[in-house]
Amino acid sequence: MTGEASDRTGTAPLLRVERGAPDDEELAALATVVAGLASAANSAATESPARRSRWSDPASRLRLPSRPGRGAWRWSAYPA
Repeated sequence: MTGEASDRTGTAPLLRVERGAPDDEELAALATVVAGLASAANSAATESPARRSRWSDPASRLRLPSRPGRGAWRWSAYPA
């Protein structure tokens, strides 16, 4: 891809070949991959973040210490 297309449209080209002579199929495959990555990045940015499990929640480490007594060992492993 050369600068000819950018001269006609007034925008920068999506891809520029620095070395070598790729054929049309190679350029099409590369453009497809780049467009797919851009699409995936845009959709990932708009999705809501996944819910965090209570087991991995950092707030569970901030709870009060367990009290000694019957069954205290069992409740010490559960998230707050």
